[in-house]
Amino acid sequence: MKIAIYGQFYHQNSGKYIVELLGILKKNEVAIYIEEDFLALLKENYPLITKKNFRFDTFKTLDASFSLFISIGGDGTILKTLSLVKDLGTPIIGINTGRLGFLATMGKEAIEQHIEEFLKGNYTRSSRTVLEISTTCENQDFDKFGYALNEITVSRQNTTSMITVHTQLNQEFLTSYWADGLIVSTPTGSTGYSLSCGGPIVLPQTSSLILTPIAPHNLNMRPLVIPDDKHIELQISGREEEHLVSLDSRTYTVSNNSKLYIRKAGFKMNLVQIPTNSFLVTLRDKILWGADQRNNTNSSFL
Repeated sequence: MKIAIYGQFYHQNSGKYIVELLGILKKNEVAIYIEEDFLALLKENYPLITKKNFRFDTFKTLDASFSLFISIGGDGTILKTLSLVKDLGTPIIGINTGRLGFLATMGKEAIEQHIEEFLKGNYTRSSRTVLEISTTCENQDFDKFGYALNEITVSRQNTTSMITVHTQLNQEFLTSYWADGLIVSTPTGSTGYSLSCGGPIVLPQTSSLILTPIAPHNLNMRPLVIPDDKHIELQISGREEEHLVSLDSRTYTVSNNSKLYIRKAGFKMNLVQIPTNSFLVTLRDKILWGADQRNNTNSSFL
């Protein structure tokens, strides 16, 4: 079995947990591959790792031979893994050394338990919708990887004035949003930026997308849930000649005379789900959904 390990940053005090992870994988005779840049960060910030008797190789790109991709960091690192895993379907598990950890759900203290469960095959794959974007803008190719796991957002640039987002669904006019921007979110992204702008929480397996305006200048303009087979076309107008387009954490500048085409991608991203760590458990634990002092542990449902 081949397992890939990746991180964007070295989070403080995470070195001992990475050593623990490598020890568990070594014990189970797993072939370990660490992403090149992340290994350089580990050597710089936690030199003890080079003194341990670990055997591992490095990788820069992935292929279909890997059985698991381990992301070490926070939710932002999970989002970044999309550009590495792409359409390979490799299951991903996130060790949370960051802050909230809504996608990176494995706590540092539960590494051994969760990795052992995975190696035993005691897990399921939570398949997550991915968004794909293209544009008529001549000088914009979105780094040749126009995909996002959480959301694609259009927003104003270099101005305090609102923009107008003219929106069509399957070539039928929906509305023109007068706002600071518009978020097109997947169910996975419904607990992210969309939620902070008043969007609904949507379960990951739901076949839908969410259109959430950012600070709309119209009281009856509310978030809209649509089927995920809809093709979305956006065109932006405003006082500036350009606007911003964000794909999760990657941001690009696009001219206002361009059209944006957003749709569900032809592949999904697979997150590992251990039985004791479901989406509903994460929802309650991470963002205190439904928290109420009346919901005490004496309830027969808890």
